[in-house]
Amino acid sequence: MTPADGGAPGAAAPRPRPGRVLMTADAHGGVWTSALELAAALSRAGVATVLAALGGPLSPAAREAAAAIPGLELAESDHRLEWMDDPWDDVAAAGDWLLSLEARTQPDLVHLNGYCHAALPFRAPRVVVAHSCVLSWWRAVHRRPAPVRYDRYRARVAEGLRAAEAVVAPSASMLRSLAGDYGALGVGRGHVIPHARDRRRFAPAAKEAFVFAAGRLWDEGKNLAALEKVAPRLAWPVLVAGSDVAPGGVGRRTGESLCSLGWMSEGELAWWMGRAAIYAFPARYEPFGMSILEAGLSGCALVLGDLPSLREVWRDAAVYVPADDPGALAGALDQLIRDAARRDALGALARRRAVRFSPRAMARRYLDVYAVALAARPHLPRRGSPPPSPTPCGTPCE
Repeated sequence: MTPADGGAPGAAAPRPRPGRVLMTADAHGGVWTSALELAAALSRAGVATVLAALGGPLSPAAREAAAAIPGLELAESDHRLEWMDDPWDDVAAAGDWLLSLEARTQPDLVHLNGYCHAALPFRAPRVVVAHSCVLSWWRAVHRRPAPVRYDRYRARVAEGLRAAEAVVAPSASMLRSLAGDYGALGVGRGHVIPHARDRRRFAPAAKEAFVFAAGRLWDEGKNLAALEKVAPRLAWPVLVAGSDVAPGGVGRRTGESLCSLGWMSEGELAWWMGRAAIYAFPARYEPFGMSILEAGLSGCALVLGDLPSLREVWRDAAVYVPADDPGALAGALDQLIRDAARRDALGALARRRAVRFSPRAMARRYLDVYAVALAARPHLPRRGSPPPSPTPCGTPCE
């Protein structure tokens, strides 16, 4: 760990700051995107990342994106993830792998985009980031508590949360959900840091007459199936991008009323979002919504599921509909299709709101949380390790 540049004589000691972070990430989806965006922003702030990919294999495009980040070391595994069915042998094997990575790479801090592995005996302090969880997903989708078969998951997640020096969620709604499901986090341990996207990757183009959506078609929380019910009523076509194959190979095909475009690269997704006049995401469950942020940057008029988390993030820059009310969804989409002025105004509002979620601001807030974690549990040097270098960490986060 290296200190930041000092201030004037007699000033307070600089806050601790990591020189290298070991970060875990799911190999696919929004968690991977968020991890890369943060790693790139940390790199610009002089912090190197060892990115441990779980649930692989990675696509060639994912490896290429990771390789483009200066100072990032990529490590891959195919261990199944803690939210999958009966994953515990894989979770244990992944834990051994992560401990060996820590021993080899000597990070100053461990950033876990998951829960269970925070209970491992890492030498470095641990920050857990709560992107979502099975218990809150189940309650939102099925309108009842998760069944007893998830009791082990509940216990392991609670254990990880207790062990972490700091816990981060992308919305206050998600942080409250964690406290309700797994117990209070304690004073000063919970933090809200929204996700971010580089505005240069997604931008408005000339808008065309179609409704667009993107997400995992098999995920009932995304509720993209609701678009199948309303698409025949709309004057515009509804186009959907995303994988229809769940972990384990179980697929869900879209009906004839939707035009399924399949999985897309980031560049392809940006092309379609830039041209989409409306982005529809009638989610039952979404702690933040990375694809919504990308659509907002693309200047789409947003029609979203009426969730506290999405209202928190988007405020007046979206139209909200009850997730299980096809009539309300059809009505909201039809109104925007007919009203070009309202559609354009909403797209502009979404763009202005989206650019506030910048990678630089996200990295700055993570560095603040890392400082809290480092102060709470200073890094324990390994036997035979040289003392930390006193040199500055590099370019500060603006």
